[in-house]
Amino acid sequence: MRSLPTLFTALLAMGTTTATAVAADLVPYPVGYRDWAHVKSMVIEPGHPLFDSFGGLHHLYANEKALQGYRAGRFPDGSVIVFDLLSAVSADNAVTEGPRKVLGVMHKDAVRYAATGGWGFEGFVGDSQTERAVADKAVTACFGCHEARKDSDYVFSAWRP
Repeated sequence: MRSLPTLFTALLAMGTTTATAVAADLVPYPVGYRDWAHVKSMVIEPGHPLFDSFGGLHHLYANEKALQGYRAGRFPDGSVIVFDLLSAVSADNAVTEGPRKVLGVMHKDAVRYAATGGWGFEGFVGDSQTERAVADKAVTACFGCHEARKDSDYVFSAWRP
């Protein structure tokens, strides 16, 4: 009977280790990203092939390390790029921001995210800092498209001097 508590303790420790390892791989919410450098904005309108997934008004932000990467063409570990996707509201001959659809995040860590080109991908739903749209689906939900941009370190956007 002594082995049952030992087995329970071992299983509990394994579960905690696995949960910690999974949590360590999760891309964190980019607190303060609106104070980072604004890289670009764009609108994806009906008729564009990505409209169903990414239709709306996009703003891209980059932290200091990502700015170095944009300028050098290769992004160092610690680079974070944020893709802020909002509904595009057209009224009175103007397009303005509507509610946030998703906050996409690319976080560079060549070791943690080796399977996806060194980038961790996540999407935070609406204005939530905790509700994840990507989680363990980064390979199919994000990297599948970004893989085509291998020559630009898997990044679609470019710095406009």
